[in-house]
Amino acid sequence: MYAQLRETADELAGVLWREHTVYRERGGGVVIRGEHVRRWISLAPTGGKDRALLRAGRILDGGTTAPARTEVVVDLTAGTAELATVCRRLLADVAAAAEPVAQPSRAGRPGRPGRPEERGRPGRAARAAPPRPGPPDRVL
Repeated sequence: MYAQLRETADELAGVLWREHTVYRERGGGVVIRGEHVRRWISLAPTGGKDRALLRAGRILDGGTTAPARTEVVVDLTAGTAELATVCRRLLADVAAAAEPVAQPSRAGRPGRPGRPEERGRPGRAARAAPPRPGPPDRVL
């Protein structure tokens, strides 16, 4: 099974990335690392004939790998193009999960600074506070 995984991984690596490293992992699977895109793909045996567990994840700073973000069981008898399509979908999921979510600005939409002043309304800090009643007058 390892020979089949290795052969499939070599073919996939050549289709997916110009720069890649293919190596064997401890569990008997094969890993394809794309350092320049900071992603990895793993093919691991599932126990079934001609089937493999395909996982994808990120490469973190310092070269360590993050746990798999997504995985799917694939049929190794499918062509390289079909497997590459599945890999690209998984890698897109990994990339989408890695994108930081931008927080909306409190001042309004980006690119429109000073929006409250444009409407003629002063901002909260510029408004005058309502007068507070003082202490009651003492009658002597």
